[in-house]
Amino acid sequence: MPISFPFPITTRTCCLRSTLQNSPPRTHPNRTFTSTPRPLDWLAPKAGESSKSRKGRPRVPTGGSTRGTTLVWGDYGLRLRDHDRRISAGALKIADATIRQRLRGLKYRLYHRVCANIGVYTSGNDQRMGKGKGSFDYWACRPHVSKILFELKGDVHEAVVRDAMRLAGNKLPGLYEFVRKGDPPVMGITKVGGTAGVSEEMLRRPRLGNGAPPNNIESTARRLPGTTAA
Repeated sequence: MPISFPFPITTRTCCLRSTLQNSPPRTHPNRTFTSTPRPLDWLAPKAGESSKSRKGRPRVPTGGSTRGTTLVWGDYGLRLRDHDRRISAGALKIADATIRQRLRGLKYRLYHRVCANIGVYTSGNDQRMGKGKGSFDYWACRPHVSKILFELKGDVHEAVVRDAMRLAGNKLPGLYEFVRKGDPPVMGITKVGGTAGVSEEMLRRPRLGNGAPPNNIESTARRLPGTTAA
């Protein structure tokens, strides 16, 4: 089926410019939405905060959880060994730039397992006490102990990735370790399985048996030998 055009088509170079200028403008339908997802920023929340966050402390998995301590998408990663650390968005950005600078020119993909969604507010050193919490300073995150921060997957040698993770760990507060795909999970600070032979049942066992006396002052005093004569 032949295609018809609303204006005459010419092949002469001298008439091409005038033909395009005299052609009717193309109209685009007005689209009030888009199906393309908006890229999220891992260094700041999307909608901010509805109320000022408290200082808080990092979550401590006391119930025997190993969530977030193993690799999911990548082959290598960086895991936090320290506890009670608040990492700022600026430090995370510097660590990310350090990894990309070390692996420049290589084919890889870097995954972020944490996001800076906690606001930090300060009132300054020269301000008197009181009069509110203070103004916004920066975004930060509170990863728990043994949390994976970065994952990497690609055609890169392990020694090169290990050196990149080491440089990134030097830019972040706290202690970190290099992990590989298949490494055992960590419950608290204890690695489950592996060569140590520690299982989840052993870590979740009660410290005292069912027949142990209650832990109170009276029972403890009765078990202790007397130090004075009657």
